Amino acid sequence: MSPFARRNSERGGALVSLIVLLVVVVLCVVVYWARRPILRFAGESWVIDAPAAHADALLLLGDDNFYADRATHAAELIRHGVAPVVVASGRRLRPSAGVSELQEHDLIERGVPKDKIIRFPHDADSTLEEAVALARLSSERHFHTVIVVTSNYHARRARYIFDKVFPPTITVSVAGAHDGDFDPEHWWEKRKSEELFVHEIVGMMVAFREGGAAPPGEK
Repeated sequence: MSPFARRNSERGGALVSLIVLLVVVVLCVVVYWARRPILRFAGESWVIDAPAAHADALLLLGDDNFYADRATHAAELIRHGVAPVVVASGRRLRPSAGVSELQEHDLIERGVPKDKIIRFPHDADSTLEEAVALARLSSERHFHTVIVVTSNYHARRARYIFDKVFPPTITVSVAGAHDGDFDPEHWWEKRKSEELFVHEIVGMMVAFREGGAAPPGEK
């Protein structure tokens, strides 16, 4: 190759490199400028709050947060006459006590009459196992429509799992309660919110892998 041709080749390569660098810089600037809307969209994509107008029961999922936000939302729905009863679902912590008792206490404290609360202790260690247990209870109680009450960040995963687990004879909708630990519009600004966001991503991946199938030994 002649020196002239070599210089032209080098100039062309330098021009391509410069163009690529400029494109990368522009993309970085765009992503940086749009990071808040993108992160906000990512957080809001987990949130579902679409309860049915009326249901046979509310299913209050266990492991509520420190503020009892799930119980607060369930109590609001009961006060508005959305359902006649609420199932206080929760893990057993001791032979005679557990999360369901705490859920019942939170509901009563928020004005729900005790006779409208069905305490439901279980040994589930995941949303999937809890859904299986609640599906069995709902069938035994002859519920035809239920509203799953959970935290806003957990609502999408809960709907996916409950839709897979519950029989087609029971209609499921989900009410996503405001959560004091997770603001979908600013979740990246708090470590706790970041942890919840990542946990839901991992949880949804596990849910997709399991496909909503019942745990071993369940039918």
